[in-house]
Amino acid sequence: MQLINQPTITTNGVVRPTLVEVNLDRLTENYRAIQQKVAPARVMAILKANAYGHGLVEVARHICALGVDYLGVAVLEEGILLREQGITAPVLVLGGILGNQIPLFLKYDLTLTASSVEKLEHIEEAARQMGVTARVHLKIDTGMERIGVHYYSAETLLEASLRQKHIQVEGIFSHFANADTDDPSYTRLQLERFMEVLSFYERRSLPTPLRHIANSAAILQYPESYLDMVRAGILLYGVYPSPEVARSIQVRPALSWKSHVVFFKVVKPGHPVGYGSTWQSDHMVRVVTVPVGYGDGYFRCMSGKAEVILHGKRYPVVGRIAMDQIMVNIEWDSAYNNDEVILIGEDGDVSITCEDLACWADTIPYEILTNINTRVPRVYVHDPK
Repeated sequence: MQLINQPTITTNGVVRPTLVEVNLDRLTENYRAIQQKVAPARVMAILKANAYGHGLVEVARHICALGVDYLGVAVLEEGILLREQGITAPVLVLGGILGNQIPLFLKYDLTLTASSVEKLEHIEEAARQMGVTARVHLKIDTGMERIGVHYYSAETLLEASLRQKHIQVEGIFSHFANADTDDPSYTRLQLERFMEVLSFYERRSLPTPLRHIANSAAILQYPESYLDMVRAGILLYGVYPSPEVARSIQVRPALSWKSHVVFFKVVKPGHPVGYGSTWQSDHMVRVVTVPVGYGDGYFRCMSGKAEVILHGKRYPVVGRIAMDQIMVNIEWDSAYNNDEVILIGEDGDVSITCEDLACWADTIPYEILTNINTRVPRVYVHDPK
């Protein structure tokens, strides 16, 4: 077991009883399965939002050791952190940029997303002043209406990119809006639009930059979209993007979320539990307190719905989920201080998934994973041999 130093808080070397375990062997298995599926296309590992809650730097180190082709993050600060921690692999910052950020992109050798002629010209000027060549991927909007030049006016951006002397257009990409549904029509339309934009290079007998559009859902469902590189996000971490997608690659969750019992009590009938007195039993029960709450990302809206695993059995969380604590009704079963409580994970044949939490919170697995607070320590483990 490996414990990272930041942002984990320890007291005399003792880790907080609520923690996230990341299974590095499962990350490896998932990465290899994706790599095999999409070959000969390259793989960009998406590490945004603290690597989907798994820990940005440690996941980057592990994936880089596996020989990943590219890393993708959402914002400049994530890219800078990777560089400051010694990560040398190519890093594409997928989000929009402001002009005053460009020198930092160039200083840290980060690949920029150019989504308009104006941004391209700002990058060119900054690179000229610094005496460097900026590495850029052009962003085409084929149907998200987020960032990127519209597909129907993209030729202006592509032509402008050919005139820049301090820019290397390494890649060109777009993003699917609905690849995680069972209706392929809009995804195929977006791919058609993207391929039409790419014909610009063939018509001019120019080399085509690195092409990428496939996200996790498209990796599973649209092999025609693999092109030169795919962007593996939530699938890399062993979670499927939605219930509707085909399970054409077998992956396993890399993340478990655990805590421990810190208090045990007998609660009499008619004695309400927690804020708002929203739950009470009509018979004598045993209730344990677990030090996790919405301050850690265990959403308050799961109150009255959530369950945890204790001693290989699922038990309900009762009363309102507080900022730092939850209470669990174990009826008349036994539990002791420091007994392990599984919030996400498995114990034998019993499991709770991030999809379960997403259902209880009426959200998506992405939000569950990325909202596990950084005050929760991340530890890195291997499967027992």
